[in-house]
Amino acid sequence: MVSRTERTPFAHWWWTVDRLMLAAIGVLMLAGIILLLAASPPVAVKLGLDPFHFVNRQGLYLVPAVAILLGTSYLSPRQVRRLALVVFIVSVAMLAATLQFGAEVKGARRWITLLGLNFQPSEFVKPAFVILIAWLFAESSRKPEMPANSVAMGLLLLVISLLVMQPDFGQTMLIAVVWGALFFMAGMRLIWVVGLFGAAAIGLTGAYFTVPYIERRFNRFFDPSSGDTFQIYNALESFMRGGWLGRGPGEGTVKRILPDSHADFVFAVAAEEFGIVLCLILVALFAFIVIRALTRALRNDDPFARFAASGLAILFGTQSAINMSVNLHLIPAKGMTLPFISYGGSSLMSLAYGMGMLLALTRERPRAEMLASPRLSPAGSGA
Repeated sequence: MVSRTERTPFAHWWWTVDRLMLAAIGVLMLAGIILLLAASPPVAVKLGLDPFHFVNRQGLYLVPAVAILLGTSYLSPRQVRRLALVVFIVSVAMLAATLQFGAEVKGARRWITLLGLNFQPSEFVKPAFVILIAWLFAESSRKPEMPANSVAMGLLLLVISLLVMQPDFGQTMLIAVVWGALFFMAGMRLIWVVGLFGAAAIGLTGAYFTVPYIERRFNRFFDPSSGDTFQIYNALESFMRGGWLGRGPGEGTVKRILPDSHADFVFAVAAEEFGIVLCLILVALFAFIVIRALTRALRNDDPFARFAASGLAILFGTQSAINMSVNLHLIPAKGMTLPFISYGGSSLMSLAYGMGMLLALTRERPRAEMLASPRLSPAGSGA
């Protein structure tokens, strides 16, 4: 047991970090390994791999992910900003390089290989982007003469332009939603918010008429008879077959016929084998993390920490909601992972980085310490 009287860095971290949120994240990580044990073997066998190939790789990814999560949670708000700036610059450069050198999969270039490892740069752009936008909006509220809002708009256009060229409209919409939420939280006039929603609607309409696969997905969503709905139909069936308590571990059938049962549709596998009760527990864990983070953010006196923590919580919650909604056929299909549950090294690492920053920003800090911070002092400036 760590005493409150200890003055070690670990003791200071332990008594200031949100331990309940940390525990909820740990439970999600553990649940991800368990559900991959259930969902991934049939997919691996189809690909001619060892049945536990994806489980073993996720376990390997989990070790550095935990280190990233805990290490990042030690940072101060100023260190969070500085690290985010570096991660953003590197990720945007990799995102641009992916368009030229990335492997094309199903008509999209989203992955790039470095040192023998595959990376999805868009995953790492998201949390770093949220931090930089939160800092710009905080500076705008503190120093209205600064062109912070214009810079924030420029960063948004830069990121979504690179994502659209891949193309990756799911991540584009996610980035735009979080940016709009922070824009609204920063106290911008309602007319700007309406204008942004209008621009998003125009962009979505343009994508529908110019990008064939977007048109097909929307058509299949509103009119299932217009195309192949094999994956969505079987995902929905898994919820009905599983019932409240599920058919039991290893007894599901959806994982044997869906090619992405270990990634995009792992929630459907959970429903069939472990039941709707487990799905509701997962939903409760996601909701707990988001609500807990937003509650602690609202109590923070630092505008940057408040905006950044809220943005990271919205990013995490929106991504979770999108994946589960696709599994339940509530929205058109999008390739987006379920945080900490779906298979994917890039997703796991970026989520650990984002949640580590969230834990760092929601740590309890004495008001005197906050006022002494360069961020809040009258002469304080810079990142």
